[in-house]
Amino acid sequence: MRSVNQTSSTDFILVGLFVSTKHAVLLYSLSFILFLMALTGNAFLILLIHRESCLHTPMYFFISQLSLMDFMYICVTIPKMLMDQVMGDNTISPLGCGVQMFFYLTLAGAEFFLLAAMAYDRYAAICRPLHYPLLMNQRVCWILVTGCWFLGIVDGLLLTPVTMSFPFCHSRKIMNFFCEAPALLKLSCSSIFLYKTLMYLCCVLMLLVPVSIISTSYGFILHLIHRINSVEGRKKALATCSSHMVVVVLFFGASIYTYMLPRSYHTAEQDMMVSAFYTIITPVLNPLIYSLRNKDVTEALRSMMPLGMRVRKVGNVKT
Repeated sequence: MRSVNQTSSTDFILVGLFVSTKHAVLLYSLSFILFLMALTGNAFLILLIHRESCLHTPMYFFISQLSLMDFMYICVTIPKMLMDQVMGDNTISPLGCGVQMFFYLTLAGAEFFLLAAMAYDRYAAICRPLHYPLLMNQRVCWILVTGCWFLGIVDGLLLTPVTMSFPFCHSRKIMNFFCEAPALLKLSCSSIFLYKTLMYLCCVLMLLVPVSIISTSYGFILHLIHRINSVEGRKKALATCSSHMVVVVLFFGASIYTYMLPRSYHTAEQDMMVSAFYTIITPVLNPLIYSLRNKDVTEALRSMMPLGMRVRKVGNVKT
């Protein structure tokens, strides 16, 4: 453990989730369990989609990329938070802070556009079924995914250097458990008006553009579902979209709250709780949503079960 005197004057101090609570051990244990669940769930979903040929479709290709992003996303922030609590050292160097911010912004930005690409895929599958193999062939899928990663990297390269270039002459305590740009900017002693304008424009690109694509796609889908006479047809169409809609609401809702609402509408403590939600809870929920609510994934899981277990399960059902 480093003493306070040994801490560099340029280092930042991450306040963390465990400082202002009487139940730090319980909260730490819960965070650690959720971290393991996120790693296990997303890694398993990636391997399952890669292994099972019945899941080699555009929709599951995008889901595997979403799981990869969530896997990396939670690894950027949570391990350091957990280690800081154990080691008693909650400092982070400016370089470490910049690296963490770059990867966080890159993965968040890439995920925004990936969710938009997934919505377009559902639109093509439901509204343009005859043209779907042409609209969403392997080449198109790779172009969309590459574009998502590229735009995410642009977001990270654009905002991270500008954020870290500000002079920080106030308290170096970051009111969060990782180097998130809004929390870091509160420490700046210079005008951040131009940067706030730049960040707002980036948020318009990274949030409102994907939201517009998603809204338009689901608008066409809901219009088509309304015209379907068959009750079973409506249920099937809604089932293919419901999982994605849940993920969109969770991820975009938390992000818009943090980055688009004025500061006067939320406190630093509320920001930290929302950050914990979309950095810890969302990566845990995504694989559960896409596996438990998806018949193809559950069938693939059954096919991976040992034959003896399947026979025993069938026997129990018959009895």
